[in-house]
Amino acid sequence: MNYPNLESLIKTISILRSKDGCAWDREQTHKSLRHNMIEEAYEAVDAINTEDMTHLKEELGDVLLQVLLHSQIAKEEGYFDIDEVAKRLNEKLIHRHPHVFGEIKTEDTKVILDNWEKLKAEEKPERKSVMDGISKSQSALMSAQKISCKAVKVGFEWENDTQLKQCILSEFREFIQAKTYDNKEEEFGDILFALVNLARRNQIDAEQALIRSNTKFVKRFRKMEEMAEKPMKELSFEEWDKLWKRAKRIVQEEQTIKGDA
Repeated sequence: MNYPNLESLIKTISILRSKDGCAWDREQTHKSLRHNMIEEAYEAVDAINTEDMTHLKEELGDVLLQVLLHSQIAKEEGYFDIDEVAKRLNEKLIHRHPHVFGEIKTEDTKVILDNWEKLKAEEKPERKSVMDGISKSQSALMSAQKISCKAVKVGFEWENDTQLKQCILSEFREFIQAKTYDNKEEEFGDILFALVNLARRNQIDAEQALIRSNTKFVKRFRKMEEMAEKPMKELSFEEWDKLWKRAKRIVQEEQTIKGDA
């Protein structure tokens, strides 16, 4: 296979980082680009959520730009280049898919995932705790999901949803009874963590669920802004409530029409 556009892109990044290239690009470091990596990844997810393939193609390009920039910086510092990144990834994929590239033959996804975790553990013998390897840079909600999944894999799990729901109610009671800010913050965190477990048990991605709710709230709030007949700050609670219900109904109707179309 030949990928001339990818090779051309790699060369472009190299030129941009050279002494005859762009001053801004030359100034960038791994640390200065951290926010960009996260931002571009989230924008790609936005494109996936909206099912906009044109937008997704552009955003995947922006994610690739971050990978190439970091690889170029590492190359200049004598650590590795993009080819070594690709080589390591290829080796890892082949090693973790013995049912495709090796002797094991199975179509059972549970067996595949269990084997993936086993092989991953063999690759990283320095990890002694089940909790090792959790990113410290991802969102707290994503970390909570990861922590919950890791604990469950070794058997730390509620027997049923009823037990978990009782735990959630207990956490709410402890929050209500908390007296100091520190205690309230701690108990509120416990509520969130318990809710993440409820999402996991129902095969719900808590991060995506919250993104969906955020998007829904923003749409309804924008609709309220459009319909408000006086400055929003002057609305009474009753007016807010009435406007919110109207906005909610209209947005739902618009989405239904769009879905039918």
